[in-house]
Amino acid sequence: MEYNITTITTKHPSILKFQANHFLVKGTYEFASIDDTKDAPLAYELFQLPFVKTVYIASNFIAIQRYDIVEWDDVKDAVAQRLVDYLNEGEPVVHETTTGGPQAITVYAEATPNPGVMKFVANKPIVPALYEFKNIDEAKDAPLATALFQKPYVKQVFMDENYVSVTKYDIGNWDEITVELRELIRDFMASDQEAVITQKVASTKPTEGTPTKEAPVPSASFEEGSIEAKIVSILEEYVKPAVAADGGNIAFEKFDADTKAVHVVLQGACSGCPSSTFTLKNGIETMLQNMLGDQVGQVIAVNG
Repeated sequence: MEYNITTITTKHPSILKFQANHFLVKGTYEFASIDDTKDAPLAYELFQLPFVKTVYIASNFIAIQRYDIVEWDDVKDAVAQRLVDYLNEGEPVVHETTTGGPQAITVYAEATPNPGVMKFVANKPIVPALYEFKNIDEAKDAPLATALFQKPYVKQVFMDENYVSVTKYDIGNWDEITVELRELIRDFMASDQEAVITQKVASTKPTEGTPTKEAPVPSASFEEGSIEAKIVSILEEYVKPAVAADGGNIAFEKFDADTKAVHVVLQGACSGCPSSTFTLKNGIETMLQNMLGDQVGQVIAVNG
């Protein structure tokens, strides 16, 4: 398991969020000084940096509050690389067996680039993989999604590890419904029910042309060194963590050798997002062309 880190700004200029592509801890922890880090080796390492004021660790991210002696733009890349090196060496994050009793379940709402989608992030795992439900019929084996679809303004539900992205109809206003949805998700998690009955959902054949985490398209499916294997590897390493941070997913569908077109599927908050075209052309397409040269002509996306 290889770790990658994506930096995410917050509403507080002094706090920067470093999100990992895998879970780090089960609980939620806050460390105000190096004296608090007896059972938190990663936090101890971070406090070696003179500008670190407070460290927060929860589920799949580390948030750091800095002192004003530096600006994040000057140090964020170095901190991210330090975290990647630490995690990939297999060092412990927090000794959770010695940090007290069970942690309370918390869920917070996070806006996405898609104005029709809100991301609800929990401090504990919700599902073991990626699931997308476009209507209540598809959610018959997903109790949490079924509960969300009871709300008349819920259009689609997307889940991945510790978050749920909810797409709403225009009848709902986020200012009016966000708290209700957040409480619904938190109460459901507190009930210890399975969010998805994985034995049933995992055995469902995905729609043609719509890859899912239950039926992924790994680079190992292609001949080593092939253009398809290279594309999938780049998407997995460089694109997916950033897309997941925005509450969505991108999945490789196919490569057309004649037109040199890469076809991908957008899911969750990325599906139908007004900025997705810009992201594809100025982000993903440019990245693939820079890394693979004239082997790639364009990126074409469909909404999952």
